[in-house]
Amino acid sequence: MTGDLTRKPPESGATDGCMGLLKTLQREEILEVLSDGICQHCLSLMETRIYSLLNKKLGNVSLSNASPEASSSKCLALGVSGLSPVQNKRHHLQESPVNSKQHSVKHSDSEILLNDGLSGGSSNGLPEEQKERMRFSQVGRKKDFVHIERIEGKETNVLRGLELYTEVFNTEEQKKIVECVYNLQRMGQKGLLRERTYSEPRKWMRGKGRVTLQFGCCYNYAVDKNGNPPGIIRNEEVDPLPPMFKQMIKRMVRWHILPPACMPNSCIVNIYDEGDCIPPHIDHHDFLRPFCTVSFLTKSKILFGSNLKIVGPGEFAGPVSIPLPVGSVLILSGNGADVAKHCVPAVSAKRISITFRKMDDSKLPYKFSPDPDLLGTRPIVYSPSNKSPIQQNSHQKPPLASYSPPAKSSFRQNQHPNDQLPSADRLNSNSFTAENNDFPPLGGSNSRNRVTFTRAGSRQ
Repeated sequence: MTGDLTRKPPESGATDGCMGLLKTLQREEILEVLSDGICQHCLSLMETRIYSLLNKKLGNVSLSNASPEASSSKCLALGVSGLSPVQNKRHHLQESPVNSKQHSVKHSDSEILLNDGLSGGSSNGLPEEQKERMRFSQVGRKKDFVHIERIEGKETNVLRGLELYTEVFNTEEQKKIVECVYNLQRMGQKGLLRERTYSEPRKWMRGKGRVTLQFGCCYNYAVDKNGNPPGIIRNEEVDPLPPMFKQMIKRMVRWHILPPACMPNSCIVNIYDEGDCIPPHIDHHDFLRPFCTVSFLTKSKILFGSNLKIVGPGEFAGPVSIPLPVGSVLILSGNGADVAKHCVPAVSAKRISITFRKMDDSKLPYKFSPDPDLLGTRPIVYSPSNKSPIQQNSHQKPPLASYSPPAKSSFRQNQHPNDQLPSADRLNSNSFTAENNDFPPLGGSNSRNRVTFTRAGSRQ
């Protein structure tokens, strides 16, 4: 390189000076500068900007010269998404209208299919590790939920511990999971599942009568006809976790959404018709924290607050309303699980939710045994040599297909301290609605491994 390399950057600032220097260099010289290596934060930022530039370039070419199909294939071959990770989150969550031509040529990394039993895989030629890395980098996370209430005389963030993840299950995978749920519902209707696995009560009023399926344990919502109290009924058997659900658990652990030390071993499926709801409650402490809920079919909202009010059949009022995008995963822990109650008001259309929870060891069913398919599942870790956009944490974490109906017999197998926060007049504690425009990708520089948990849900 030639020129006066000892000159100082312009007085306008370091950024302007650096850009000014780059403009004086030739292409080969810029590549030489970058080849010496840059920090991970800058690398992630640069990759996002390169994706944006390439997509704009490909979009311009395809709109003038090529068909949408050809453009999408070309984009996939280059291994870039239709939108940068941050742009993709904003586009998906805000559901903003897009130009029809631009939409036709967009290919998102989140739509890549993996060979992990959830979608059947794809034949796009990319290595499985690369595909999973691309998918993982697209996952969005929002965890800065804040709503201040006075609890036992202290200003407390009752939403501490809530996290919302998006782009965990793509369109094709959602379709397979929903098909699995409907197949299980048909099995229950035909008597092919254990008696307490499937429940379809009579809809005697608005908000009453949603269909439920329980796997891993039998949970009692209220005192039953045999006098059993609310909680896990240890001497009652239900069917084990279906294979599709186990694949969902594996992905959520591998992608740092759930900690391996709290890997779910039970779940409950809720199938809502229009008008169905879930009343205000706090999940029973027979289950550990964190636990999670995955949403399908219809975007809905969930209300939070220490004092939720019943307004009418299926209608509730509370200070916090959080929208749950289709395919999203809501994590509940800390105050968000144990101080604030939550409820789902009457839904406007068909909806499915799957809530995954780990049972307290002291409450396990008497005939329960760990599922070997889930043993050894660990969060993914990529070394810097892979040049992954995923920012790795320095400390170690603790270890951790559609469903076809088998024969009936073959399916069976043997309060913590509150956070004291600034006063409510300093942090606006009025009615709160979560926004949909702040889901930084897990692959960004602020990505962190999940922290450990305790039974009461406190985080460390």
